[in-house]
Amino acid sequence: MDLCHWIKAHPELLSVILFRDEASFTRDGVNNLRNVHTWSHDNPHETSVTNYQRRFTANVLCGVLGNKLIGPFVFDNNLTGNAHEVFLQNELPGLLEDIPLMIRNPMYFKHDGAPPHYTRHVRDYLNESFPNRWLVCGGPVAWPPRSSDLTPLDYYLWGHMKILISV
Repeated sequence: MDLCHWIKAHPELLSVILFRDEASFTRDGVNNLRNVHTWSHDNPHETSVTNYQRRFTANVLCGVLGNKLIGPFVFDNNLTGNAHEVFLQNELPGLLEDIPLMIRNPMYFKHDGAPPHYTRHVRDYLNESFPNRWLVCGGPVAWPPRSSDLTPLDYYLWGHMKILISV
């Protein structure tokens, strides 16, 4: 409730919050369904069987800032704290090049509390780059845990993308 009151008191902040998250995509039809919300009146438990010759997994990061899609960025391997810090320092600035400075300067950085996002060196980098402007459970601006309905990536984007690639 505190977060909702904070956003209600500052609605202008919604246009300067960079919502970002990762999702895994596989070719064998087994996806991380934590990021997919399906609503069905007919059969909400429907599954489809798929067979492929070779299995692969891609870990993809995207972001939403106002009405702009940031990314995608594909990680070479599994996401670790070190890989996330390297991404923040080296790749994120390039992905934000087309965003005007008047949006980037007051930008808030939102991510979930996944272990790679919350390592000491990542938190130190976020404290330096986004002082009191990063949102996570237990961070400077508290974000409720397990609140995927509050982020556009988990609520819509990942499910939509996974539906597109499974067709």
